[in-house]
Amino acid sequence: MTGSVVLTILAVVLVIGGLGAVFGGALSAASKKFAVQVDEREEEIIKVLPGANCGGCGFQGCAAYAHAVTDGAAEVNRCTVGGADVAQDVAEIMGIAAGEVKRIVGYVRCIGSATGGRKYDYIGLDDCFSALNSIGGGPLECRFGCIGLGSCARTCPYGAVTVESGAARVDRDLCKGCTKCVSACPKRLITMVDYGSKPLVGCSSRSKGAVVRKLCELGCLGDGSCARACPNQAITVVDNLAVIDYTKCTGCGKCAEKCIRHCIELV
Repeated sequence: MTGSVVLTILAVVLVIGGLGAVFGGALSAASKKFAVQVDEREEEIIKVLPGANCGGCGFQGCAAYAHAVTDGAAEVNRCTVGGADVAQDVAEIMGIAAGEVKRIVGYVRCIGSATGGRKYDYIGLDDCFSALNSIGGGPLECRFGCIGLGSCARTCPYGAVTVESGAARVDRDLCKGCTKCVSACPKRLITMVDYGSKPLVGCSSRSKGAVVRKLCELGCLGDGSCARACPNQAITVVDNLAVIDYTKCTGCGKCAEKCIRHCIELV
């Protein structure tokens, strides 16, 4: 190997080494300049959260919620699963008052699947999504009714959802408000409601009364008798279904008394 070749190799090594040092320094400086400052309180909040990662707070998991709290984008009392105890812990970390924790629970807006007609007996995967995608849009005559195969019950981590007489039911005392059952229902029949006593419409059918009479013994007829019975004008009929405005409702129960189908429940 001649001296000129050696010098060339050394020059290349020095150039590459120099470039590496320059780029390395630039990356180091950039990492310091653009480094994301992590609030130490985030880790503390994550530790006191239940770790359900359910999304009941409105964020994608506990870590996202903890970040939102420290960033001022979320209240300290939004963890539905943790309730008042967790809200108090998070509030202490943030150095503020916890405030009132609003408890919410799931409610299935169908109480008549067992009384409704069936187009055929479904034989297949024990899954509501599979049944809904089977022949003719599922085995039920009522396209709004609960399929009753328990996908929501299997999703609930607290054993609050069961299937009784062909329809899903939520035990309000066991429910933690995690909302997992909501996304587990292909018909979106499960909604979150206040734990406090209020009348609830246990039907989701938008079919006309004459159709409902043929398909279900308990479905809402949309005749407006409940609306006329309400002394506070809290009920209207929208798309053949009774809808309650809870800003006006006092929970008197007169609507439930007047409903001949008993699909308004006083829970």
